[in-house]
Amino acid sequence: MQEPATAEMAKYASHNESAPFKDYWNYLFVELADPRTNDWPLLTSPIPGLSIMAAYLIFVNYLGPWYMADRKPFNLHKTLVIYNALQVCVSVFLVYEALDAIWLTKYSYFRCEPVDWSVTPETMRIARGFYIYFLAKISELLDTVFFVLRKKQKQITFLHLYHHTTMPMITWGAVKYYPGGHGSFIGLINSFVHIIMYSYYMLAAMGPGLQKYLWWKKYLTTLQLIQFCLTFYHFLQLLWSDCDYPKWSVVIVLPNAIFFYYLFNDFYKKTYVGEERSDKRLNGSAVSNGKKRD
Repeated sequence: MQEPATAEMAKYASHNESAPFKDYWNYLFVELADPRTNDWPLLTSPIPGLSIMAAYLIFVNYLGPWYMADRKPFNLHKTLVIYNALQVCVSVFLVYEALDAIWLTKYSYFRCEPVDWSVTPETMRIARGFYIYFLAKISELLDTVFFVLRKKQKQITFLHLYHHTTMPMITWGAVKYYPGGHGSFIGLINSFVHIIMYSYYMLAAMGPGLQKYLWWKKYLTTLQLIQFCLTFYHFLQLLWSDCDYPKWSVVIVLPNAIFFYYLFNDFYKKTYVGEERSDKRLNGSAVSNGKKRD
């Protein structure tokens, strides 16, 4: 049996060994965090968010395909119409909030925009907008879940998974540490793109009768590419501008903007440029000696 003094010393040593980790954890996730948002659901600690992302990746890569292996695809047409309509509504709300609260009144695309740390109705409106945007990114994980349930596994590409995995984590950090300022441009332009994107998905889910009106699908990818270019330049300004917004954020945003541009551009070339070339070859081979082949 351990002597009381020895037990007390062991307890003290154990406390001292764990103290640096606790101090580091407290520094990262409490002291550095914005006190206005730090106590909001899913923001206090990274563990809930990381748990959601881990469950998401396990389901869409392993459990979901295993569950659906011997089952017929779910008919989710009505569900998808409602889901995409809700995403459109959320995106419209976020664009309105961003424009009305800051981008039509205070901010400029061509300068560094600091975070206003004060506690006023205006600044809390901006912080809440960031938080709703973060929750929207979490809800968009259902995009992939629906692919799995409809047995559309081929549509779950590296691009799709990378986009749906990184965006919730980046927005989590934005809400927790810098809910406002320069980074709000990402939420504005991304929400605008999503209005158009989810409108397309909603119409596509309504059935084949509307397919002839959806010829503009490839321009969604073009819009995404423009988004990444605008985001890249907007954050590039932080390298030569000084305001109350962290310059180190360019280390996260700029490489991701470049990588996303590369992935989406590669998708565009494979899906649409290759398709156009294939159509031209087929049309050319369908005509021989001035006669159209059957």
